[in-house]
Amino acid sequence: MYSFLDEHDVWFEVTEHQAVYNMQEVSKVNLPYPNADAKNIFVRDDKNRKYYLITVDGSHRVDLKKFSQDHGTRHLSFASETVLKDKLGLSPGSVTPFGLLNNKAHDVDLYLDKQFTKAPGIIGVHPNDNTATVWMKTKDLVNIIKQHGNQVVITDIF
Repeated sequence: MYSFLDEHDVWFEVTEHQAVYNMQEVSKVNLPYPNADAKNIFVRDDKNRKYYLITVDGSHRVDLKKFSQDHGTRHLSFASETVLKDKLGLSPGSVTPFGLLNNKAHDVDLYLDKQFTKAPGIIGVHPNDNTATVWMKTKDLVNIIKQHGNQVVITDIF
């Protein structure tokens, strides 16, 4: 990921840390931009036809029923480890918007909480591995995902 970002002339910083698998573990890591750390959940609809990566501030909990109602989706639940690997090339604990670059079918939509676009406009996500956090401008992340061909919806998730 670092080479990819360098090749695309994207500003970023990296914070390396022990492997983290949930936000409780992340809270023990000294982060330079703690209010910009993202939590990512990968979900599917009840027919296994639509897939969504929902990215929110790490301190928030996503109510899937409310999200479904607010965004007009079918009933949502967490995707299996197998589907996560097949669609995003990721393992549990390493879910990140960068995984969308592995989504050749472009059939996973990113729903990004609007708060990441507010000043300072920085977001922290894993680089496809949960032993580091990449800090970058939210607009650059959005552009990378859109250029890859996945839909990005910036919205109020709460």
